[in-house]
Amino acid sequence: MELFGIVGWKNSGKTGLMERLVAEITGRGITVSTVKHAHHAFDVDQPGKDSYRHRTAGAQEVLLSSGRRWALMHELRGATEPPLSELLQLLSPVDLVLIEGYKRDGHPKIEAHRAATGQPLIAPGDPTILAVASDSAHPGLGCPVLDLDATARIADLILQATGLMRLPKTG
Repeated sequence: MELFGIVGWKNSGKTGLMERLVAEITGRGITVSTVKHAHHAFDVDQPGKDSYRHRTAGAQEVLLSSGRRWALMHELRGATEPPLSELLQLLSPVDLVLIEGYKRDGHPKIEAHRAATGQPLIAPGDPTILAVASDSAHPGLGCPVLDLDATARIADLILQATGLMRLPKTG
C-alpha cells in the first residue's frame, strides 16, 4: 500500500480535497482507503443505539455488521493513541491510503491552504510536503503550488509521487 497525506490547518479545505481526490483516483481504477486523524473526542454511533449502549457499558470493542458494511469501534479506555503505523495494519490491502492529518508523520504530503484562515503555510518547514494546494499564489515557495480546486492535477501529482500513475487505457 502506498501512502500519501493531506495536511493543513482547520478550515483549509482538507476534507473537501480528500473527498474529491478519492472520487478522482478511484475513478481511474485505483483502490483507495482513507485515514483521518481527529484532535478531539468524536463519536461514530448515536446515543440510544445498541452499539452506543454496548460501548458506553464498557465494551473494549464493538463490531457492527450488516449485509452492506461492517464497522469496528475500539475504545482506548485511557490507553495511548496508537501510532499511524499500527492503525495502517488494520486496513485491508488497497493501492493507496490517503491520510488526512498526521502532520508530523514522515509520509509524503500535500498541504491544503486557504488564505482566509490567516494561518501560515506549514510547507516551508516540512520537507515531507511535496506541494501546496491553495486558493492563492505563493511565489518562491520552493515546491509546486496548485489550485486547491485542480483535483485532477493534484491526483496526478499524488499518483506520480507514489508510482501509481497508470497509462491511459487504449481502445
